[in-house]
Amino acid sequence: MSSSDLRIPRLGYGAANVGNLFRELGDDEAWAVLDAAWESGIRYFDTAPHYGLGLSERRLGAFLQTKPRDEYVLSTKAGRLLRPDPDHDGGLDTANDFHVPADLQRVWDFSEAGIRDSLDESRERLGIERIDLVYLHDPERHDLDLALAEALPALERLRGEGEVASIGIGSMVSDALAAAVRAADLDLVMVAGRYTLLEQPAAVDVLPACRETETGIVAASVFNSGLLASSVPRRDGRYEYGQLPDELWDRLVRVAAVCDDHGVPLPAAAIQFPLQADEVRSVVVGGSRPAQLQQNAEYAALEIPDALWENLAAEGLIPASARLD
Repeated sequence: MSSSDLRIPRLGYGAANVGNLFRELGDDEAWAVLDAAWESGIRYFDTAPHYGLGLSERRLGAFLQTKPRDEYVLSTKAGRLLRPDPDHDGGLDTANDFHVPADLQRVWDFSEAGIRDSLDESRERLGIERIDLVYLHDPERHDLDLALAEALPALERLRGEGEVASIGIGSMVSDALAAAVRAADLDLVMVAGRYTLLEQPAAVDVLPACRETETGIVAASVFNSGLLASSVPRRDGRYEYGQLPDELWDRLVRVAAVCDDHGVPLPAAAIQFPLQADEVRSVVVGGSRPAQLQQNAEYAALEIPDALWENLAAEGLIPASARLD
């Protein structure tokens, strides 16, 4: 592992929603969401060029410029450059779930020049020179081999030059995450939806790889597309990009029942579960309404009895190694 001493807060805000993910937010609405996160004590903010074709970075940067720079940790991502779309017909970027004009296009670029351009352009959109952490974003969606051969070494060099304090990879695919951890000297990996209260495929390969290399984990998408966001599960909930499989629905019902037996709100357990693993440094949650941010911060601080984790492990719903000692 690198010698980076970046201390990342245990709860972060993932700023895709202020990039108009799923629905349009006005500037004032987006500011209110970010203000609620800050007032709730959140001091880690994650964004990406992908989120709203740069809108998330611009809004988050404008907000954070009003805060002392040493009081928060900021991460963004690299791998997709934003370039003008000559075929823009006035439509929105709803194919990617963002309600913004699709006048820009995402261009994959894992070359060293592309990674450096991505960082410089993110700094410009954010209006903040110091970005603490840069993740390579979804490399398996483009070319994982090229990512391992070119993009991650480029990030290592940027860290060595002091351009960023820490580097990593963000992905929803366990195989890609584990491969990157073993191939490069990473500080952190963002595991999206693969180590949650509902399912833990990353426990098989990603967590062991991180343990061996002393690489930290940031757990994202911990509500599994909203399935764990309320204490009463809904059968018509979405899973990833489709319908919820029967097997996972049955598992969700069992998890919710154990939480109910212990008087613990399901979302609170969902936020705190990943942090039971020593490798997990932080949990990042989203939200498009101020009340959601306030509630998530309360859930993160709620005292949860050890017996809950013990019961979940005894029923085979979480790995036994995730229990508290």
